[in-house]
Amino acid sequence: MRGRIPDSFIDDLLARVDIVDVIERRVPLKKAGREWTARCPFHDERSPSFYVSPVKQFFHCFGCGAHGSAIKFLMDYERLEFLDAVEELAQAVGLKVPHESDDARPREDRTDLYGILDAAAAWFQRELPNSPAAQAYCRKRGLDAETLQRFRIGWAPAGWDGLLRALGTTSERLALLDQAGLIASGERGKRYDRFRERLMFPILDRRGRVIAFGGRIISSANPAREDPQAGAPARTSQQGDGPKYLNSPETPLFHKGRELFALWQVKQANVRLARLLVVEGYMDVIALHQHGLPIAVATLGTSTSAEHAELLFRAAPDVYFCFDGDKAGRAAAWRALESVLPRLRDGRQALFLFLPEGEDPDSLVRKEGKAGFEQRLQSAMPLSEYFFEELGRDVNLTSLDGRARLAERARPLLAKLPDGAFRDLMQQELSRRTGVRSAAGVNETAPRTLPRAIAKRSLVRGVIALLLAQPGLAEQAVPPYPFAALNKPGVDLLIELLELARARPGISTASLLEHFTGRPEAAALQKLAVVEFPADSDKLREEFADALIQLARQTVAARISELTGRQAESGLSDAEKAELRELLAAKGRH
Repeated sequence: MRGRIPDSFIDDLLARVDIVDVIERRVPLKKAGREWTARCPFHDERSPSFYVSPVKQFFHCFGCGAHGSAIKFLMDYERLEFLDAVEELAQAVGLKVPHESDDARPREDRTDLYGILDAAAAWFQRELPNSPAAQAYCRKRGLDAETLQRFRIGWAPAGWDGLLRALGTTSERLALLDQAGLIASGERGKRYDRFRERLMFPILDRRGRVIAFGGRIISSANPAREDPQAGAPARTSQQGDGPKYLNSPETPLFHKGRELFALWQVKQANVRLARLLVVEGYMDVIALHQHGLPIAVATLGTSTSAEHAELLFRAAPDVYFCFDGDKAGRAAAWRALESVLPRLRDGRQALFLFLPEGEDPDSLVRKEGKAGFEQRLQSAMPLSEYFFEELGRDVNLTSLDGRARLAERARPLLAKLPDGAFRDLMQQELSRRTGVRSAAGVNETAPRTLPRAIAKRSLVRGVIALLLAQPGLAEQAVPPYPFAALNKPGVDLLIELLELARARPGISTASLLEHFTGRPEAAALQKLAVVEFPADSDKLREEFADALIQLARQTVAARISELTGRQAESGLSDAEKAELRELLAAKGRH
């Protein structure tokens, strides 16, 4: 049992989930015989070494060693905890996750924290119709009822303790409000609502749960000030005080450098997501969605981070970055470029769209509609073009000094690109522009081939490999196992695997491997699990039965050797002599 989830549920879940479907929604796979293959999503490579087995229901990369079940793939790819990965898979196949000993929940269970955030979002939503100013603002911005509901937009009213009084009814709930970043404290410890007189935008995680909020000021009247005597703001309005947008602080659930506003809504709107558009503001995102472009997301008041870049490319192969055309916008675009360079494996593309002065995505999509904005996207600048344009902005390429300067600026950045065709072409383009040859030439590597067997494996390892290939073979081994006394490495592990497979009929290879996650035997089992055998199940049964007979013979031979050795040294008891006669007779019959 992991995370208080019964093993039987994990078996059932992995039996219902198809790992090929789980991975193919995130990584493009190609059929390769009985398996599927791809370039590994966990390390940079040119030739595919990442294999997915629909029969064994697990994945393995022969390049970096990444491996596991559908659960492990989600944990590694989506950066989920075990419980979250199980919940996500269960939701996809319509199962409810049972938790044993619910009164003793594991530390990572943040159910109450998610609950208080969801309750806050619902409270803000209920407050929205009570504010004429907020209603007028929504009408002015063209936000229809469907959009308000899809993004769960709400209103934080004036006053210092509206949310506090509504939800902070016990000391435990007060602690949760504080942990969720929904309340703050003055110098003398007086608590008050963090968000006041702001339009509220819930920030959702990849499972659609509220983890934080962004709040937008809608006018600039009545700025608030802190009362140094009271330790809390003295006025009942926050309008004009602080930033136009205020985000939740960092919490156990929210790290702004890792989250994207509206990624959940984008994934809900697109079964197959081919592109993403990164803009700067919540209202820009919402306007684009409302005008038929549900591909927009926003960073949360921060530059595009390395984690943002990875999250974006995991969601879609083409990522468009939309910035103002001014100096600040260009600087933000360059920071985004630096973040995406190490993640531009072949098949991924970054493009840059710079907007006219005084315009933003919200205003443009309202003026030009979906078709007009689509036209702008089609004319977006590919990263390669922007890269050389920006680096060469103040460089005279007609002079040797200028070309040398461009080469020196570009080289360390190009070194960040993963090996592949794009890196080679960028190096060639640098050479074309400067006449300077790349120090790092094209490094072609031969395609890796999938090993189909493990040479010189011991008999015990061979039996384990057969059992992992087809766990149902365990039915052929009936306890007490005649080889249990064999003193060879792996015998205890083989017996444990047999007992596990017999106790849980129908268990898959993936479930067997999942059972050993975190144990010292896991690595050895993974290596044996990738051994390929003929698809003929009858031949597998014959080979397994023959291997068990050989193990029994080895056990008899080892015992005979032990007894005869002791007989020569110190003699045997009457019982041991009888045992030896029996064993010799049995050996003679075979």
